[in-house]
Amino acid sequence: MSDHHDDPSQTGPLNPAALQIQQRGLLKGAHRGMTLTAAAIILAFVLFTAFDTSLAGTVFGSARAWIESTFSAYYIITLVFLIAVCFGLMLSPFGKVRLGDDDSRPEFSTFAWIAMLFSAGIGIGILFFGVAEPLFYLDTSAAFGYPNNPYADMAGATALGHERAVSALAVTYFHWGLHGWAVYVLVGLSLAYFAYRKKLPLALRSALYPFIGERIYGPIGHLVDILAVFGAVFGVATSLGLGVSQIATGLERLFGIDPGNPTQLALIAIISALSILSAVSGVGRGIKLLSQWNIILSVLLLGFFLFAGPTGWLLGMFGDSLGHYLGNFVQMGLWFPEEPGPSQWQGDWTIFYWGWWLAWAPFVGLFIARISKGRTLREYMACVMIIPTAIIIGWLCVFGGVALHQELAAGGEAGLITLVQNWNLPAALYGTIDGLAATPWLAWAVSALATLLLASWFITSSDSGTLVITTILSLGNDEPSRPMRIFWGAVIGAVAAVLLLAGGLGALQTASIAAALPLSVVIILMTLGVIKSLIQNPAAVRRRRRAARAAAATGRD
Repeated sequence: MSDHHDDPSQTGPLNPAALQIQQRGLLKGAHRGMTLTAAAIILAFVLFTAFDTSLAGTVFGSARAWIESTFSAYYIITLVFLIAVCFGLMLSPFGKVRLGDDDSRPEFSTFAWIAMLFSAGIGIGILFFGVAEPLFYLDTSAAFGYPNNPYADMAGATALGHERAVSALAVTYFHWGLHGWAVYVLVGLSLAYFAYRKKLPLALRSALYPFIGERIYGPIGHLVDILAVFGAVFGVATSLGLGVSQIATGLERLFGIDPGNPTQLALIAIISALSILSAVSGVGRGIKLLSQWNIILSVLLLGFFLFAGPTGWLLGMFGDSLGHYLGNFVQMGLWFPEEPGPSQWQGDWTIFYWGWWLAWAPFVGLFIARISKGRTLREYMACVMIIPTAIIIGWLCVFGGVALHQELAAGGEAGLITLVQNWNLPAALYGTIDGLAATPWLAWAVSALATLLLASWFITSSDSGTLVITTILSLGNDEPSRPMRIFWGAVIGAVAAVLLLAGGLGALQTASIAAALPLSVVIILMTLGVIKSLIQNPAAVRRRRRAARAAAATGRD
């Protein structure tokens, strides 16, 4: 491969991207072919799913089941490989490389940066599952036809008790912790490195430059970016559609509003409108301010759970569960079950989560890259992987721990596990608040705070998704045109609304997970590409040559 392909910033390659962007008309600022193709694919999937949800569910479900049964070992090894690369790069001499020119500096403060990457990456998920998932792993009933927590069963913690609660939290940390964030870190690193240091478009195609050179501007690059657009639109739309059920449950508790489809459609419209306004205002204003607002509200809610709950017990549980997670980190990450029950559990939970992280990685990774210009590679990797993981573990311990304590204190009869068994996940959060609040008015106030935070998290996820989609379709313009942002923000809301009415959100969520398989190949290539480029970086080559000469001189002496 020529040096021209390996280091475009050194040779100033012809960048055909600008020649492919529409300069006038409705598609001004966008790549015409990619935009029309992406819109057509999305329309076709929505129509197929909406007109025959049963068939769509069967097709997507069969594809997902085949992928999970056939490629489970591949997913496990892929995640282990990615996390090993993360720690290797973090500790390597490449850590001093800056994501941008050598004299560039970060655009955002560390607090604003962490708030935005957390808002885009995971906030709504841990609020939705932070109570329900640990309760599922605590349950000993095998209500879904297989062991709810095979890790606890293998350790002998088969009865409801402290040890099973510790394992429940540790397994939850495993699914939301370092493995998943390693995927986001490497995708974001690849995009930021090639965009800000190598001066290529801020799009997935650019990470393939070390392998295919300027062919990234052709059909291969278009295909990779369209796949990323597909994942972003359907990932955000399905999360929005499924998540408004929890907000509607909160509004029913607070104001007695019927949580049915009319309410949920109204919520989708309001959230979509607010997210469009935020996306139009840009990263430095709306998205930044909303993300910081989310952190403040989250701290208030977290503080209530921590100090109104069993504080001492939670602190002890934090140490026990974190130690269990770290002590079994390698074992859980490389577990290959042979029995049918544990294998099905792993497919439904661990492999599902690995697929979900991979499917969301282009969307979240590009947004993280967009806000990380100017940071060193080591600072970027340490902060993006360690800090969000630490925050998530603390959050899950407090929220999940309070729910676990309520069930343990009631001997499994607090009613929260029953809600999870009935898959009434939205009610589990509010049920925990009821068991924690001393008075009805306090329960109402905290439920209102939780509902407001849910809506706010959804707005930041949606506006981040809108910005990412339009950045990709404009071939890396990190300030895409406002009409594009408005259009794609409306598309996300419309997709969620149509599929909510048709009952096809679950099927499309399954399709998004299935799309993780080809995306995983792209992510592996992106990782290898950035490693290849770092190794062939002229400055790195000079350092290695100096080190070799010094070693040779020492040997002669």
